[in-house]
Amino acid sequence: MAFSRNTWKLTLSYDGGDFHGWQVQPGLRTVQGLLSEAIRKVTGEEILPQGSGRTDAGVHALGQVATFDLEAGIPQQNLLRALNRALPASVRVMQAEVTPPGFHARHSACGKTYEYRIFVRRDAGTRHERICSPLLSRYVWDCRWPLDITPMQQAATTVIGEMDFSSFAANDPDASVRQGATPPTMVRTISSSEWRREGDILIYRVNGNGFLHHMVRNLVGTFVEMGCGRMSASQMPEILAARNRSISGPTAPARGLFLVEVQY
Repeated sequence: MAFSRNTWKLTLSYDGGDFHGWQVQPGLRTVQGLLSEAIRKVTGEEILPQGSGRTDAGVHALGQVATFDLEAGIPQQNLLRALNRALPASVRVMQAEVTPPGFHARHSACGKTYEYRIFVRRDAGTRHERICSPLLSRYVWDCRWPLDITPMQQAATTVIGEMDFSSFAANDPDASVRQGATPPTMVRTISSSEWRREGDILIYRVNGNGFLHHMVRNLVGTFVEMGCGRMSASQMPEILAARNRSISGPTAPARGLFLVEVQY
């Protein structure tokens, strides 16, 4: 019995500490590679699922999205259960659904939300040091400096809007391959950007229509410089205007970053 091809959309959650990022790389364990192998085991079809974007080694996902076409006719819940049986426990398919033809995880996306989490080892003005549990340490930046959240939040509001984020973009070796001959734009629109504290964790949450390579981690590294007094929040407009990566802060560790949601 013949079946027409269906476009499937998967919503994935994974522990990035177990992988060399999303994208397939020869000889390395990646989320895309394992998902492709799981689809082959379940359906017999050779498929390379397309993600909403690449997450780097160590970066986690609560709501990564992947799409692919299948010829096999398989009920939604059956595919969901079968893929989760074929995948390691550090990757879960949270939802599987058939979408209209032409839907694409990356090209159809209109926004993304990321969170970055910092363990507050020390409060300003105190000598007491908290110990970060090993059950938490792979999901946070265990930051050794006491941080003042006020300048961090002041700087975070500065990046809301449409602007050139060259000062927060790492060199992306694959950009020319994806963009072709067209030079990639460094302009992105950030709709929300804020810090909050929950217990011993500082959480940065940002939503935008797209993010450059390492952009969120570079923003966080700069905010932390401001939080510990090595830079001033008032420098943020100057940093943005310079369009020069060398004058912004360091790159925050990958383990504190989560892709929370992709909007369509």
